[in-house]
Amino acid sequence: MAKDFYKILGVDKNASDDDIKKAYRRLAHQYHPDKGGGDEAKFKEVNEAYQVLGDKKKRQTYDQFGSAAFENGGMGAGGPFGGGFGGFDFRQGFPGGFSGGDMGDLGDILGEMFGFGGRGGSRDSARGRNIEMDMELTFHEAAFGVEKMISLYKQVACLRCKGDGAEPGSKTITCQTCQGSGQVKQTQRTMFGSVQVATPCTACHGRGKKPEKECTNCRGAGVEKREEKISIAIPAGIDNEEVVKAPGQGEAAPYGGRTGDLFLRVHVKSDARFERDGHDIHSDLVIPFSTMALGGTVTAETLDGHESIKVHEGTIAGTIVTLRGKGVPYLRSSGRGNHHIRVIPDIPKKLTKEQKRLLDELKKEGL
Repeated sequence: MAKDFYKILGVDKNASDDDIKKAYRRLAHQYHPDKGGGDEAKFKEVNEAYQVLGDKKKRQTYDQFGSAAFENGGMGAGGPFGGGFGGFDFRQGFPGGFSGGDMGDLGDILGEMFGFGGRGGSRDSARGRNIEMDMELTFHEAAFGVEKMISLYKQVACLRCKGDGAEPGSKTITCQTCQGSGQVKQTQRTMFGSVQVATPCTACHGRGKKPEKECTNCRGAGVEKREEKISIAIPAGIDNEEVVKAPGQGEAAPYGGRTGDLFLRVHVKSDARFERDGHDIHSDLVIPFSTMALGGTVTAETLDGHESIKVHEGTIAGTIVTLRGKGVPYLRSSGRGNHHIRVIPDIPKKLTKEQKRLLDELKKEGL
């Protein structure tokens, strides 16, 4: 009977390789017999579908000929297991076992299910913690960027041993437990039989070498807790709630692992003079009614300081005057947004007798 492998994995025929892999992982976890409420028959069916769709050549053949190409002595729907899982008893195991590091995606799945690294461990997997913190900026600092000095109490490289874990003056020797490989092999019993996997060596913590004499300050870990001052460059054009990443400025990892990263969430203070809209700036400018009627030159506040702008004769209230390139700089790019200034007439609350007389004259003229 023809089988619809796409339907079994719950993906469409145009699904990417990554989508197929994600669907397989999800379903393999869901139906695994050793996970409570699993379904062994469904688990085998999911594996059978992935062994075909997860292989580009087999997928191409399947798309052309269907599942019949993998049945009755064909290519073998089960891939490396022969005609699916039907003729294989997992409880018997594989002759001599097999290495989890050679199993590709299936090795990763096994690692997640049974608690060991499918592709073997290394010290690259040891990584220092990331640090997240908030930073407040003024409107101007966010627009044009700023260099900020911050203090963090965190795990950093040991000052005494410079992070290598060895007492100054002592040698670094090859680890005898793993013979310098940084890994040791272990055998795990699973429903698939005996699985041999590589895990980080606990004697040298995956480094393949160890100090002949451990640092008396950090006891060989290579890290210690202390306050550190860090200079952070905030790029011009950053906006409220955006995050700046400082690679390698998080916590140091023990035993030579990679340092974590620092993430700064920016909070921009409001400015009574300006309102930001993306990279554009909006503001109001109150000018005398006479200037709006007769025209003239007035001074407006901008991010760059005071700018002279021309008001044309007969300008009406609410007219927008745009200053090109006077807005916020584009983030990590050249150029700037614009500054839009709304002109508002200044209507005095109190008038002198002379002002009232003049306005009465204008009123008589129909103004």
